Amino acid sequence: MYNDCMMVILFGLAGSGKSTQGQILAKKYDMEWLSVGQVLRETGKFDATLEKGELVDDDVVIKIMKAKIESVKKYGKDIILDGFPRDKYQARWVVENLAEEIETAVVLEVPKDELMVRIMARGREDDTRGVIEKRFRVVEQNIYSILYLLEKGGVRIRTISGSGEITTVTRRLERVLFGEKRNRLTRRRMSLSKRRK
Repeated sequence: MYNDCMMVILFGLAGSGKSTQGQILAKKYDMEWLSVGQVLRETGKFDATLEKGELVDDDVVIKIMKAKIESVKKYGKDIILDGFPRDKYQARWVVENLAEEIETAVVLEVPKDELMVRIMARGREDDTRGVIEKRFRVVEQNIYSILYLLEKGGVRIRTISGSGEITTVTRRLERVLFGEKRNRLTRRRMSLSKRRK
């Protein structure tokens, strides 16, 4: 087993497609997709909080995500973090503990009117207009501070359009994540491929 790994962070408002893209990339490149929302839902302890569009306590989120990340790292799998960190407190923890392993943080930008159409179409019980708008506000209030802290901590930041067909957005992500020869993640994929032959 290998305990080294590289990480990618995907950011975007609800409905931006970051979870869809995270799962696609995870399956295609044998990475582990860790969505903070999904991880919290799996515990069964925070359903009421999440349904209201509210946030779980930072220290609780960090503790749960830290355990998940460590469990994946035991097997040397690269990780896609979806929606983590969510605020400055979590971002500082990420910079202090994970920055050297994070290759890139990618922001998926999509117009809000398009986001609302996407979200209402998926039909989840907690996807009411009020909850959605609250989620938007939470992300918007924090995203610039998070990106500033990550970049200051040495994490490469990239922004791409999340509009268009799913396959089109996937190709954009692949160009950012694997399209640069000097990119550590690209070199690691090549190394792992040789190691498995």
